Amino acid sequence: MNVVIVESPAKAKTINKYLGPDFKVLASFGHVRDLPSKDGSVDPANDFAMNWAVDPKAKKHLTEIEKALKGAHTLYLATDPDREGEAIAWHVLDILTKKKKLVGIETKRVAFNAITKSAISEAMAHPRELDKELIDAYLARRALDYLVGFTLSPVLWRKLPGARSAGRVQSVALRIIVDRELEIDKFNPEEYWSVKAKFKSEAGDNFESRLYSYEGKKVEKMDIKNDAQAAEIKARVKASSYQISAITKKPMQRHPAAPFTTSTLQQEAARKLRFTARQTMQVAQKLYEGKNIGGEVTGLITYMRTDGVSIAGEAIAQARGLIGSSFGDKYLPSSPRMYKSKAKNAQEAHEAIRPVNLALKPGEVADILNADELKLYDLIWKRTLASQMSSAKLEQTAVTLDAADGVSTFRASGQVTVFDGFYVLYHEGRDDKKERGETLLPAMTEGEQPALQGVETKQHFTEPPPRFTEASLVKRLEELGIGRPSTYASTLSVLRARNYVHMDKNRFIPEDKGIVVTAFLESFFDKYVEYDFTASLEEELDKISAGKLDWKEVLRSFWTDFSKRAEDVLAIKTREVLDNLNEHLEAHIFPVEEEGVNPRKCKSCDDGELSLKVGRYGSFIGCSNYPECRFTKQLGTNGNDKNGGLPADGAQVLGQDPETGMDVVIKTGRFGPYIQLGEAVEKGEKPKRAPIPKGKTPDQVELEEALKLLSLPRTIGDHPETGKPITAAIGRYGPYVAHDGKFASLASVEEVFEVGINRAVTVLAEKKSGNNRRGATTIKDFGAHPEDGKPLRVLDGRYGPYVNHVKVNATVPKGTNPETLTLEQALELLAAKKAKSK
Repeated sequence: MNVVIVESPAKAKTINKYLGPDFKVLASFGHVRDLPSKDGSVDPANDFAMNWAVDPKAKKHLTEIEKALKGAHTLYLATDPDREGEAIAWHVLDILTKKKKLVGIETKRVAFNAITKSAISEAMAHPRELDKELIDAYLARRALDYLVGFTLSPVLWRKLPGARSAGRVQSVALRIIVDRELEIDKFNPEEYWSVKAKFKSEAGDNFESRLYSYEGKKVEKMDIKNDAQAAEIKARVKASSYQISAITKKPMQRHPAAPFTTSTLQQEAARKLRFTARQTMQVAQKLYEGKNIGGEVTGLITYMRTDGVSIAGEAIAQARGLIGSSFGDKYLPSSPRMYKSKAKNAQEAHEAIRPVNLALKPGEVADILNADELKLYDLIWKRTLASQMSSAKLEQTAVTLDAADGVSTFRASGQVTVFDGFYVLYHEGRDDKKERGETLLPAMTEGEQPALQGVETKQHFTEPPPRFTEASLVKRLEELGIGRPSTYASTLSVLRARNYVHMDKNRFIPEDKGIVVTAFLESFFDKYVEYDFTASLEEELDKISAGKLDWKEVLRSFWTDFSKRAEDVLAIKTREVLDNLNEHLEAHIFPVEEEGVNPRKCKSCDDGELSLKVGRYGSFIGCSNYPECRFTKQLGTNGNDKNGGLPADGAQVLGQDPETGMDVVIKTGRFGPYIQLGEAVEKGEKPKRAPIPKGKTPDQVELEEALKLLSLPRTIGDHPETGKPITAAIGRYGPYVAHDGKFASLASVEEVFEVGINRAVTVLAEKKSGNNRRGATTIKDFGAHPEDGKPLRVLDGRYGPYVNHVKVNATVPKGTNPETLTLEQALELLAAKKAKSK
């Protein structure tokens, strides 16, 4: 018997069918051990010894592997063909060796790039040893990430309360986002004008042109500064006639893009399909693991974690044959196209991402793939095939028109596709026509005198640089050589999970917390968030995997300076830290509101100065005369918050309470958004507050509902046995009833306002007897089901989130955010649950 170890159970079942009864294929279910999240897991004083701990969930899988090895003569480690796969194979081997489970058993490493019978057979026929250099690079990377996280994070907690964590790549990615936001803050729009003229050719065709030169000088974008200047030019242009002085035609070519790497797939899926990086990788994983085709599970794409852009010779031959038969010989270049990665630190060890079998067209697998899988497979199939097609041929035409008085020159340009080439199948980006920039000019000749039809002047303002999308941020990280493409999805997810950033219209916007953390790191750990330093460290890690550097020497070099810097920063007084941040973030936290007025002057007292302060839950702006002056202001706003406590992350006024006349506002605190009535009047007094029920966002709460929530707790009546009151309210963990210090959960928020005395007594009795269970709370309400009109919701139950429709409950898969679940996804989960039940 031969034992084969792969990473996922889906692959194990498929591969076992390919290999036959002489093999037993088992899954490790990913990593089997990791560094515990506690101090001392990496010990620099002991030559960077790493204390690994087996994941409790992995113990069961390791036990099954140990049982299977009894009587086996060969163990094949067939984990994924990348650094993480090599690391998992090493962990499994190391654990089994230390437990003496491999005595008399031969061990081999095999790796395959696609889950097909031929690829697996080829891999099994050519086993190898574990790649020591690749494992060393993994160990160095893991140790570095641990040391940075467990050294830097405690410094943040002590100097910037409320900051969650920092990481080697995470902090640099955050800095890129924050730097762009500060660029936008500092940006001052500049006015400029454009001048365009419309002409009619002698043949009667209209065309548009732009002012190219004026009074003998070429007109640049910012040359026309104001309306008066534009009006003067317009008047002189209209007073002259024009003649075509030159017509130039220039042939151009557009070449197809290389097949997908992990990074370019994430970018293009974001642009074309609106997928997040995490979503792209999850869907690609399913395509790689395979689908049942003709009674046999077959992988549809090659391994999706790669930065190589080349594809195998047999795949190129298949692509060329398909291009010739489907599109004709003119779409087939005379020789195959070969690609080389332009990405910094790229390793060309693996193939690009491509379909395993190009003959399997997207339309032929539509019935076995869900909507997202089909979209991504279609994208990969088209990109791969297009990469071997002929270039598109274009012709660019420029027509120059000179004024008779010699004052002005206009230029009209056009671009047409002479031969579409690979455009017939695929074009990078979202809008083909817009990106190709095709503009057709009428047929004209030199010396012709087109008639001027009109002149248009238009005002413009320069725009700030755009915020990063996932696609553009991934591209920027790859250009800088920071991190690895396979880790980008998790890095961006961590930034969101730590509330350092949020997304608006698919773009990253840093929270004030993220801006302050970045400013702190730039001020006190500047070297370690520099782009060049991080990229050079990445290069050293790559040299370790190539066998050119010793991994512990790299760690020693890094740790010596880094640990000393951390100790020095811990010794700095908090006041000095805040003074430094005040200066670093002056333009952001103290914007000039009125010329000649000091933006740091306190608005509440006469002689106080505003400064960044840190509280238990984060940073805010306060007065230097505290506690005499209790003025506070949230970062990035012009209002003030005199509640004497920490400022909220945002405040939205819903209206006024008709009884008191006080403002009803929504704010954000330690546990999320809440409703508040008015402000504190006296020191120590707290205003009335109420939490926003789970499942609702602040923008869904209206004044009437807010007033109802502020009216809580609601007295239902007196308990018939004790005579003491029973109340209903909403707490941190949901709706409940209370009596004499005892609490029992209610099923919904609505029940808080409707529950009567009999029901309340019953619920309390059930809780006392142990029969009460907290009712499911609504995470998302889709309204009426499209087929029967009955409620369709995402609920949070005892065992996690699930989709509910009538009596059907479908569990939301792990890794899927229930709050962002779409109606289509919810219907798919319900359909799958119904089919499984049948």
